[in-house]
Amino acid sequence: MKGKAIILLSGFLILSFSIVYGQSGKSTDSYYQTSEVQPLMQQYEADKGSLSRFYTITNSPERRIRFMAFNKDYLTQLESLNFEKMKTDSKVDYLLLKRQISNELFLLDKEEKEFQQVSPYFPFAAGIYELEKIRRRGAHVNSIDLSKQLSEWQKQIQNLSSKIISAENIDLKIAIRAEATATGLKQALKSVFDFYYGYDPEFTYWMQQPYKNLDSSLSAYALLLKSKGNKESLQKPDASGIVGTPIGREELMRQLQFEMINYTPEELVDIANKEFAWCDAEMLKASNEMGFGNDWKAALEKVKNSFVPVGKQPEMIMDLYNQSIDFIKKNDLVTIPPIAEETWRMVMMSPKQQLVSPFFLGGEQLMISYPTNTMDEDAKLMSMRGNNPHFSRATVHHELIAGHHLQGFMNDRYKPYRNYFTPFWTEGWSLYWEFILWDMNFPRSPEDKVGMLFWRMHRCARIIFSLNYHLGNWTPQECIDFLVNRVGHERANAEGEVRRSFTGGYGPLYQLAYMTGAFQFYELKKELVDSKKMSYKQFHDAILKENNMPVEMVRAILLKQDLKKDYKTNWRFYNR
Repeated sequence: MKGKAIILLSGFLILSFSIVYGQSGKSTDSYYQTSEVQPLMQQYEADKGSLSRFYTITNSPERRIRFMAFNKDYLTQLESLNFEKMKTDSKVDYLLLKRQISNELFLLDKEEKEFQQVSPYFPFAAGIYELEKIRRRGAHVNSIDLSKQLSEWQKQIQNLSSKIISAENIDLKIAIRAEATATGLKQALKSVFDFYYGYDPEFTYWMQQPYKNLDSSLSAYALLLKSKGNKESLQKPDASGIVGTPIGREELMRQLQFEMINYTPEELVDIANKEFAWCDAEMLKASNEMGFGNDWKAALEKVKNSFVPVGKQPEMIMDLYNQSIDFIKKNDLVTIPPIAEETWRMVMMSPKQQLVSPFFLGGEQLMISYPTNTMDEDAKLMSMRGNNPHFSRATVHHELIAGHHLQGFMNDRYKPYRNYFTPFWTEGWSLYWEFILWDMNFPRSPEDKVGMLFWRMHRCARIIFSLNYHLGNWTPQECIDFLVNRVGHERANAEGEVRRSFTGGYGPLYQLAYMTGAFQFYELKKELVDSKKMSYKQFHDAILKENNMPVEMVRAILLKQDLKKDYKTNWRFYNR
């Protein structure tokens, strides 16, 4: 760091500095990490964190009311800033903070409306919420009276349960809200029990059994309430054992607008099918080069069987990394800070994790997915075949440099106040590098091409199967079969991929974000690099230094667009 200066901006201390990077360590890149909205963004995140740690109970009215007031207050503060006089990157921060706050208020309003509908199921909720509230400041409780109260609440649940069993089904989203509310009440009770039990002798004596009984009743009640969701709202039944929650077209559209993706689900499926056709044509070329004619699945089988022996996978990954990093440096594609190159490391993935992540994952830690001693022989073989050198060559740069590891490294150092974590930037950027390295002839052989095309087909498939699932068209089993038959996945790996997609904690748009985000970066590359306005290195460095945000806003900054206060997403970025 050099050229350090302290600037006082709106009562906040901002550190403005230039950082010296570069392969030779000689070139200076002046970069001032300030924004007129930055102080408010940092204060918002800090205050939100404090409130989140204090108001912890899911769906409690107290938490909801406080966060509604909190977000409305910050929206007022934001709107008091002079948008028209801001430079483009400050306008971007303004628009994205407003987008974030508006989304929070939308979700809180939705929670309030749904909570009103589920409140008849929880006549005892106010008492539990109040108990947790006074617990936070250590109020003494009358344990004898409280034990009687808990027993009474348990009886109420039993009576309500018998009525609910014979009642008509309810809307799925209401059933899910009811389940979450019951789970939040369990959380509140546990908070109280953990605080007093063992410390207060009277509480310890009287409360153990009443608490266990009520906790068990709430667990059963939560499952009962979820089971009353309309069956037509749930995914179609199948034998996969994977049970997720399709969100429907209306919610897909809302989330796409939030992510600044100006396409419908149907248009995105059409795009994926067009890309699949491109992949098919290229796969046939590679298959013919390998001597398999148009039998590309036979070519794929040969590639899968190129796996290295157990125990040799880390060495193979290291060799692929060296090839990738040498290629990126040779073509001067992006600045690679020496510490970023120095500090990534490997770990081995557990068999349990491999059930939902059948392929290696990356970031600062590269998690290797390969057989372990506790896996059966079929699982071992599928893991080896699915992580063969040609498949892995296609994604090592996706997971490390210039993908996820370099992303995380730069996010920590450039404009870290931009907390807009979107998979369209995160996964789109890493997949974009697969596009670029394909264009620059990174694959050395037809086998390498098959490996890279397998993953590109997989990204097309992710758009198709995830959207069809959330639109209610496909079951998880149909998604698995699609990955096996259309892409050529090992069945266990396909099951892991689908399980990860719908039960692994990922948002509904996450899987389609890979290729969709990559096309956004690819189109922006055409606008700025292919037109000779920027070099590859300038372009890539500039993106990494703006941090994680919707790619349409990255474009606005790099093109210095004149943004309006009422800006709406409008970029049609797919042009193939």
